Amino acid sequence: MVSGMRQTRVVRKIHVIGIGAGDPDQLTLQAVKALRSTDVFFLLDKGEVKSDLTQLRRDMLDAHLPEGSYRVVEARDPERDRAAGGPAYSPAVGDWRSARAGIYERLIAEELDESGTGAFLVWGDPALYDSTLGILEEVLERGAVRFTYDVVPGVSSVSALVARHRTGLNRVARPVQITTGRRLAEGFPDGVDDVVVMLDAHQAFRRYAEEDMDIYWGAYIGTPDEILVSGPIAEAGPRIERLRAEARERKGWIMDTYLLRRHPSRDGRD
Repeated sequence: MVSGMRQTRVVRKIHVIGIGAGDPDQLTLQAVKALRSTDVFFLLDKGEVKSDLTQLRRDMLDAHLPEGSYRVVEARDPERDRAAGGPAYSPAVGDWRSARAGIYERLIAEELDESGTGAFLVWGDPALYDSTLGILEEVLERGAVRFTYDVVPGVSSVSALVARHRTGLNRVARPVQITTGRRLAEGFPDGVDDVVVMLDAHQAFRRYAEEDMDIYWGAYIGTPDEILVSGPIAEAGPRIERLRAEARERKGWIMDTYLLRRHPSRDGRD
């Protein structure tokens, strides 16, 4: 070996790829390039009820990669205590993330060669209400397996929602806030008139039915099952509740997002 040349230890590489809200056409060119450089794709199976989520990922791979040219390894997603509320909520989420970290660690160590490249396909954008990045950091902190990772941004359900409704995310010189149904149930954010709500299993928008607000709602955005509803909450809310219940009964699961837009005050003030 030439004197002074340093040895570089080869380590595994992981792509965290944002794949959008469900439409294979929403993958970016950067995402497609990352797909084509991947040796193994890791998919977490959420059970028979949500098996079509796994199939959607496979459909995306088939849409952008030659048939039979890629390898997929599946593992069962750990169960999460969704009944936990109040002070128990954060610990329950922490336990679930740690259980996932153990699965990620095993998949990377056992299924990926030391010089190989693996990938996790993340719905929407990996930086928005997704745990993958934090879980990979936990795996690295454990120290049992070494790897580097990069992040490919994706079209979030938020961006897809407002695009499908042909509206903007915010209004001139006004802020927009992204929050959860759990937070919205505690009260409408102060100083904000445009609020995007995600992860709302209990339809917190119902408490604002008497307010002067519009709602832009979408479920299964970017998929053949897409449902869109918009209008004043008092009018659109009951329809959303009915459609949401029917869709959940039909498919066994639902992913929905909505924008609440408060009208300007009637006295002319912001």
